[in-house]
Amino acid sequence: MDGRGPEGGEGIPPTDIRDPSYFHKVVDCQWACPAHTPVPEYIRLIAAGRYSDAYMVNWKSNVFPGILGRTCDRPCEPACRRGRVEAEPVAICRLKRVAADYKDDIRHLLPEIPAAKNGKRVALVGAGPAALTVARDLMPLGYHCVLFDRDSRAGGMIRSQIPRFRLPEEVIDEEVGYITGMGVELRLGKSVDSLAGLLAEGFDAVFVGTGAPRGKELDLPGRREAAANIHIGIDWLSSVSFGHVDRIGKRVIVLGGGNTAMDCCRSARRLGGEDVKVIVRSGFEEMKASPWEKEDAMHEGIPILNFLVPKEFTHEGGRLTGVTFEKVAAKYDEKGRRSLVPTGEPDQHVPCDDVLVAVGQENAFPWIEAETGVEFDRWGLPRLDPATFQATNPKVFFGGDSAFGPKNIIWAVAHGHEAAISIDRFCRGEDVSQRPPPDFGLSSQKMGIHEWSYDNDISVDLRFRVPWAESEKTLRNIAVEVELGFDPKTAFAEAQRCLNCDVQTVFTTQLCIECDACADICPVDCITFTANGTEADLRGRLNAPAPNPTQALYVSEFLKTGRVMVKDEDVCLHCGLCAERCPTGAWDMQKFLLEMSHAGHACRSH
Repeated sequence: MDGRGPEGGEGIPPTDIRDPSYFHKVVDCQWACPAHTPVPEYIRLIAAGRYSDAYMVNWKSNVFPGILGRTCDRPCEPACRRGRVEAEPVAICRLKRVAADYKDDIRHLLPEIPAAKNGKRVALVGAGPAALTVARDLMPLGYHCVLFDRDSRAGGMIRSQIPRFRLPEEVIDEEVGYITGMGVELRLGKSVDSLAGLLAEGFDAVFVGTGAPRGKELDLPGRREAAANIHIGIDWLSSVSFGHVDRIGKRVIVLGGGNTAMDCCRSARRLGGEDVKVIVRSGFEEMKASPWEKEDAMHEGIPILNFLVPKEFTHEGGRLTGVTFEKVAAKYDEKGRRSLVPTGEPDQHVPCDDVLVAVGQENAFPWIEAETGVEFDRWGLPRLDPATFQATNPKVFFGGDSAFGPKNIIWAVAHGHEAAISIDRFCRGEDVSQRPPPDFGLSSQKMGIHEWSYDNDISVDLRFRVPWAESEKTLRNIAVEVELGFDPKTAFAEAQRCLNCDVQTVFTTQLCIECDACADICPVDCITFTANGTEADLRGRLNAPAPNPTQALYVSEFLKTGRVMVKDEDVCLHCGLCAERCPTGAWDMQKFLLEMSHAGHACRSH
């Protein structure tokens, strides 16, 4: 049915809730997660004490629940609806860790690996999160996966660049071990130096997940003369992780404003750095580091100095003495573009014993020869199909940081899932551009007349804080984990803050008698019965204006009076009061469960 406006003009057509993307977008946390983990589903399982089940919901989607529960960049949390109701979102990331911390032995729940292989061999270059995800998805299908890495242990940047005070070794061993234990052939401790040579071995497909392994340099005066005490951040972190470095000077400057810089400064603080400073060319709010990473560094007594651009490394007799900085300020043009301009203040010299350079990372593909047919753009990134991750050589696929530049582990996992689908289809001679749809369903949560199978009470608790170990212990030993995680009681209370955004308010037009009781009882005034109209017109005529155009309006078919029901999905609490109040059952609370497509028979059946 076409929509009609107040004067008979065009209005918004009725919402098609059969389209899975509609309710998927309403589950803001899952929509924001690159791997589209069903967040409310596993949070409810945690609240019920079903930690192993919550872990497996995560494991199927994001592969590394214990690792990500400590290190994820948390794109789900800024999207959390709770953050629009009050100041802070649900602690989604740290609840993921709860599932990992309190689960039982889940090895019997992992997929079985067929003894008879399907005859296809896949090379995985780089044993990081992207390649491990590809192996996890392909091994149960009978593929023979061979994992290559220059390091002697699998894990990639998870193992080499994330400090142990954030991510204990045993957590990495466990979750990487679930995948390598599937029978993946490991060729570790030796770099792959030729893609042509790899293809000549007869692999049916090659996945490149080598990350962005080269730290950017700062070619400033004094760099060569003081080289002994100027370290590239990611290389230094790797040396620390593998035990090659166990001390640093007392005065340390970290250059850079990303998460790697935060790991560098906190690691330096534990390896003998008494006066550690982070110095950044941008403003504090513009730093790429996650807000909580900056807070954690400052909590440990590490100052962050902004709007200082390094000009020179000073030295005496080949020994670093400090860094000279120019003071700058942000200036914006008429289009809002920012530039940094000198303030004219005298240069500042900051004495130090060591400098850690963490100003960015780059890809490095010297081992990929031109004759292999893999093409790169002017930034050195491979030319890929953005949906399939297939390179210009159809046998070669990329994922993680090696595909589109540095991001977070969860992005690498999402890439790995998509690349595995492509590799599976390619090896079976199918069109890789044809992507299987996700699996989804709606199921009523009704138990009795006005009771639901989920707890719809709205918790008034503010976000709970994750306890930390005593700084006297953590700052003396780089292997002591800082965050202790939630105990079960606090985890339950934090889980209760979730608004169950996957339990949808589903409206049946034919049952509505237009008593407006639902609109009267709605605690956030997100339901309105009114004449249809254009979206801009409707958004301003609702009981509470709907200013966020990125979240859709739920519009019904025409009711008997010619009006329509319009619901602003942006602020709905999913409390179910509309369905409890409705005398005819026109409203129902139905759980929307979406599971993304992965390589395998389930995908082929769609």
